[in-house]
Amino acid sequence: MPAPAPATAFAMPDAAELGREALDRLDRLAAISEQADGLTRRFGTPEHARALDLIEGWMQQAGMATRRDAAANLIGRYEAEEPGARAVLMGSHQDTVRDAGRFDGMLGIVLPILAVEALHRAGRRLPVAVEVIAFCDEEGVRFRTTLLGSKAVTGALGPAELGARDPDGRTVAEVLRDFGGDPDALAAAARRPDEIAAYIETHIEQGPVLEAAGLPVGIVTAIVGGNRLQVTFEGEAGHAGTVPMGRRRDALAAAAEAVLETEALATAAGDGAVATVGRIEAEPGAINVIPGLARFTVDLRLPDDDARRAAAADLERRIEAIAARRGCRVTIERLYESDGASCAPWLMDALGVAIAGEGVEVRRLPSGAGHDAMAMAAISDIAMLFVRCKAGISHNPSESASVEDMGVAGRVLLRLLDDFAMPEPDA
Repeated sequence: MPAPAPATAFAMPDAAELGREALDRLDRLAAISEQADGLTRRFGTPEHARALDLIEGWMQQAGMATRRDAAANLIGRYEAEEPGARAVLMGSHQDTVRDAGRFDGMLGIVLPILAVEALHRAGRRLPVAVEVIAFCDEEGVRFRTTLLGSKAVTGALGPAELGARDPDGRTVAEVLRDFGGDPDALAAAARRPDEIAAYIETHIEQGPVLEAAGLPVGIVTAIVGGNRLQVTFEGEAGHAGTVPMGRRRDALAAAAEAVLETEALATAAGDGAVATVGRIEAEPGAINVIPGLARFTVDLRLPDDDARRAAAADLERRIEAIAARRGCRVTIERLYESDGASCAPWLMDALGVAIAGEGVEVRRLPSGAGHDAMAMAAISDIAMLFVRCKAGISHNPSESASVEDMGVAGRVLLRLLDDFAMPEPDA
């Protein structure tokens, strides 16, 4: 358990004012987009560079020294009372999905910066340093490989990720080098566990639990693990009017059956299992031609890692059986796999004290979505603070969190930092 916390040493900022400033900064970040009619910001783009410049200015305004590591992660450090002390790392990702909302990821950068800015304005230094990280790429939209930034920080970014290609055929390593990073110096981006006091990520819930409970914030207990696959069926293209139904090797029909099999597997698995086919395409794509090729993606998540691995293997067997029965070839590419990550009890307890300090009921809940904290768990104790979002909507332009809730979350982070205490060695 954490040591008893001292009384707060400075006047806490007004929650509404904190929330309004957070919203203004989120709006300014959301205006930096690859598309004029929505928000899309991928790794290694000019928009990525502009977003980092804006965030870096806020970090410096908050009294942080800033740097960019070999993986193009932006890091701001607010030094401790004694320079060189261990750091509480806080952060999230600045990249987005296509046609995104403005809160996912970015809230976890903006609110910690505002918390540090409040400390800086009060002249308050802590026994620990505070570092805020804007990770280069979490969503994996450009290269279909996720958690690039946080994997670099943990030393887990390897040749498979660096060799991944975008739709234009460019590799992660090539884009990173052109962006000012250094794929040959990634070892220098890896952090040692003894440098880190904790990793804490703030994020909208991306679900409806907190809204249903009438609570502005909650504490994450664990992050669910997941598998991502790309499945490609190869059949035989043919004339839509002349090939009898019994003689067809229709790749899209095989894919359609596999999609329904994916849904059936997750439904039968229960216990929080979910499976999503988020993208499907067929070639040659003509109205009067039997598809000779079909390709789709699968995102499979289960709370229990052993059950998830078994389900993924079962799904691959079912897909292969469909291909054999329909006379198609099938290739299953394993794009990504990540085990779940549990949050540290002592950090959850500390967050609970900070939330209770705001007069809010303490609620704990799991996260079905993946986060940079999953990677960071390899080198640090982790915790996550969830913020209520409207109707549980995320990865959508309608994504929304209220000024009031963001203000509460910002004050929770301030309380946590100002009263931060590591657990006793025998805890």
